Amino acid sequence: MVTQCSIRPGNNYTYRFNVTGQEGTLWWHAHFSLLRVTVYGALIIRPRGGAAALPFSPPDHEANILLGEWWNANPIDVLNAAYISGSAPNVSDAFTINGQPGDLYNCSKKHTYKLEVVSGKTYWLRIINAAVNGQFFFKVAGHNFTVVAVDATYTKPYETDVVVIAPGQTVDVLMVANAAPGNYYMAARPYISAGPEGPLVDLSTTTGIVKYASVNSSSAPVMPALPGLYDTPTAHRFYTNLTALVRPGDPTVPLAVDEEMFVTIGSGIVPCSPPQFLCNKTTGSASASMNNVSFVFPPATPFLVAHYNNLSIYKTDFPDNPPVFFDFTNPAVNTDPALRPLRNTVQDIRLKKVKYNATVEIVLQNTAIEGAENHPIHLHSFNFFVLAQGFGNYNATAAVSSYNLVDPQVRNTIAVPAGGWAVIRFVANNPESPISRSMSVGVGVWFMHCHFDIHLALGLGTAFWVENGDTPDSILPPPPPDYPTC
Repeated sequence: MVTQCSIRPGNNYTYRFNVTGQEGTLWWHAHFSLLRVTVYGALIIRPRGGAAALPFSPPDHEANILLGEWWNANPIDVLNAAYISGSAPNVSDAFTINGQPGDLYNCSKKHTYKLEVVSGKTYWLRIINAAVNGQFFFKVAGHNFTVVAVDATYTKPYETDVVVIAPGQTVDVLMVANAAPGNYYMAARPYISAGPEGPLVDLSTTTGIVKYASVNSSSAPVMPALPGLYDTPTAHRFYTNLTALVRPGDPTVPLAVDEEMFVTIGSGIVPCSPPQFLCNKTTGSASASMNNVSFVFPPATPFLVAHYNNLSIYKTDFPDNPPVFFDFTNPAVNTDPALRPLRNTVQDIRLKKVKYNATVEIVLQNTAIEGAENHPIHLHSFNFFVLAQGFGNYNATAAVSSYNLVDPQVRNTIAVPAGGWAVIRFVANNPESPISRSMSVGVGVWFMHCHFDIHLALGLGTAFWVENGDTPDSILPPPPPDYPTC
């Protein structure tokens, strides 16, 4: 309901788009309720010049590693039950690697994903976190990685033995098969940024097997030493040590900013609604928000349709600042009676209108309301520069001096540190529309949301309404004939 109505049961829709100025590892997924638990896949964009155009030595082989999440119950029922009670949904029953839970779960050992390798060869692992609510530490026992790209943008080579990846993100690594021939587990274990006092989560570990071709397949695999569940220092070290590989012709950080926003992100409380017949009306229903606005999906007309038809049916006054500035990351906000009103959010549809080609800078400030945790914030249509990250309350005087304006990592999903902040900057002029072959250079309505789907369902999102430009190729084109209807 942001860019389109859902594809109805029994119907189909063909997406037509140009791939312009991008190469690397992306992915596609359903964007309704929890359907993306199983409806997702890799989207690999190869250099037009072939392997010779890569900014690193071409590897010998490639493998897609899709990290996922599994419920034994129907995930739609899981989400509906949580809504009715006004609480968090039941945790998942397993995590998966390429659809398989692995050896550490019951009844799944014979289906464990296996990657056969040859000693001395280099393998390009395209790691995609398609899990619904799980951030991961990913390792392969006995092997190290060289990170070469994130979110389909190249990075300067970064050596590490562990990858940290939030839902929605992709990480490309090179791995040399240089261990003693044998069997080695690849493993993904959750990173629980909220700490042991946070909400209930799946604590299990999913595994695959890296098998050297020259060994007996029955030998027991070696397990990697994984970071602890709550190892924020390891996560922060990985996230902050990545920098972009800036090549001739690549976009550079815009220095002049047209729109400045300070956006708080976190959990909250809203009154129970009539359909929530199991909701505790005294404590209220769980919610999440940006700048205290808990996002509500439009009921009938998608935002993009309203944009094209110039319909003034949605408010475009999303606030540039939170209603109150306070000690955002202080846990006292949950216990001090005087501060408890800060937990209350307002359910509404309020979009942020920006001009075509505007440069937007956003300070994303995590809060401790209902507990601080790392929020993976994803922006549709636009890549953004990650200028800085840190813990505690954002302080402009101290932070601006640390901005990386030379080679910041470029992403479409940023894991905002638990109890911390991140600063991103982007230009509203990306070159494609999802509804037409015609170029629309970023004009349209583009969702920004937490990639924890439970937080999205609770309202942690907003959308950018990018106005038409002054040239024919910067005006939103008409929808195609098979555009889904509601």
